[in-house]
Amino acid sequence: MEKIAEIKEKFSAVKVDGLPELISVYEADERSGVQSVVAAARKRISAYEKEILRIEGMKRYEREYEGYSYICGIDEVGRGPLAGPVVAGAVILPKDCSLLYLNDSKKLSEKKREELYLEIMETAVAVGIGYNAPVRIDEINILQATYEAMREAVNSLSVKPDLLLNDAVTIPGIKVRQVPIIKGDAKSISIAAASIVAKVTRDRLMVKYDEVYPEYGFASHKGYGSSMHIEAIRKYGPTPIHRKSFIKNL
Repeated sequence: MEKIAEIKEKFSAVKVDGLPELISVYEADERSGVQSVVAAARKRISAYEKEILRIEGMKRYEREYEGYSYICGIDEVGRGPLAGPVVAGAVILPKDCSLLYLNDSKKLSEKKREELYLEIMETAVAVGIGYNAPVRIDEINILQATYEAMREAVNSLSVKPDLLLNDAVTIPGIKVRQVPIIKGDAKSISIAAASIVAKVTRDRLMVKYDEVYPEYGFASHKGYGSSMHIEAIRKYGPTPIHRKSFIKNL
């Protein structure tokens, strides 16, 4: 008789679409350990089916505008931090995109964002990134700097989009048709993908800045106004990546 640990390993190794066959093989095994493994497999199938339904719901706008050839999602990360750049992502997903777990990047764990980032970069028709540095943010304000980063992201795409799905904003200076969607990063797979790309890109940059300015803890708070960060600014003063217009009242 197979050991329960061996059966558990079989279930762990198989993809979701292979679970029903395994369940049919072992569901008659009355050992409580095996029954627990089977129950966990059924929960895994249920969660997978729910995720498919959720993602299908997030394709609403992509379906509504399916007549357009290249639908591009746009989102930004880093409008609120005291330090570091604002980063915009632009992503064109294929029409038959089957990626799961796309969502507002803030709702995902760091590990999940990193996994999805790699999948997006492999799957997407085109990905564009735009940046704006703290000095530029101080010059023209964060909103205008964000718009510039978004335009850069769109202009850096290897394929020209014919429709933009934006997270809440309408970007000035772009001739392509735009559809602003409130909380779009949780409602559109294209915007969610852009949100993830922008977030991972910016977080990686802030980790690198942490190596340059280790006293400030950029790797942990990513430039946002945590108590640790504010205390470091007061103790050591601002760095070249701090936004002077954001910290003038500290």
